[in-house]
Amino acid sequence: MKKLLPVFCILLMVACQSPQENKQVAQTTKQVFKPENKPSKELNVAFLAINGVYNSELMAPFDIFQHTIFHTEKGMKPFIVSPTKEVITTFEGIRILPDYDFDDVPNIDILVVPSAENNMGSDLEDERLINFVKEKGGSAMYIMSLCDGAFILAKAGLLNEVKSTTFPSDIGQFRQTFPDLDIYENVSFVHDGKAITSSGGAKSYDPALYLVEFLYGKKAADGVAGGLVIDWNVGEIKSITPEK
Repeated sequence: MKKLLPVFCILLMVACQSPQENKQVAQTTKQVFKPENKPSKELNVAFLAINGVYNSELMAPFDIFQHTIFHTEKGMKPFIVSPTKEVITTFEGIRILPDYDFDDVPNIDILVVPSAENNMGSDLEDERLINFVKEKGGSAMYIMSLCDGAFILAKAGLLNEVKSTTFPSDIGQFRQTFPDLDIYENVSFVHDGKAITSSGGAKSYDPALYLVEFLYGKKAADGVAGGLVIDWNVGEIKSITPEK
C-alpha cells in the first residue's frame, strides 16, 4: 500500500491540473486591434457578385459588415457591384439586383470577392472582370476573398507578394494555376498586408468578424457576433495573421 501511495498522489495531481489547463486553452485570446487601425470615416465595402456566386460567401460577410453600424460610430456601408445592373442569379438560385455596375460604382475602401461557380475557369478569362478587380482592388485599403474568389484576386496580380489560402479541396488547383504564390492550407483565413483570403463556406463569417475586430476592436466584433448568435473568439480560429 505504501508503494502505491506515491503513484496515487501523482495521478491525483495530474487529474487536478487537467481541468485548469483545459480552461486556459478554452480562454485563449489574441489582441488584433490597434488604435491606429480604426478608420476615421465610414468604409465603402463592395461585394463583387456575378452569376453563379455562392450564397454563403456573399451573404455571411455582408451580414457581418452591415451590422457594424450598430456597434461603432463609423461603421461599414456594404453594397453589391456587378458587371451590369441586370439581375444576377446565385448558384443556389437567389436573384439579386446589384446596387452598382462597373461604370458607376463609388469609391471602394474594401473589395470583397466571394466565390462563384466559374472562378477557376471561364471567369479567369474575363478581361473586364479581372481588370476591374485589378484596378479597384489595387486602390482599396483592403481586399478579401471567400473560397475560390482567391483565384480572381490572384489572376489580377493582387496576391503576388503575400501569403494566401482558398477552399480546402481547391488548394492543389490553386497551387497549380499560380505556382509562384505562397499558399497555405488547413487555416480558416490568412491576413497578409492588405489581403485577407479565406477557405469560405460556413467559415465565411471568420474573416469578416476578424476584420471587424482588426478595425474596430473586440467590443465591436463581440457585439456583431452576439447579435448574430455567433460564438466568437479570434484566438480560437486557425489563421495566419500579421501577429503570428
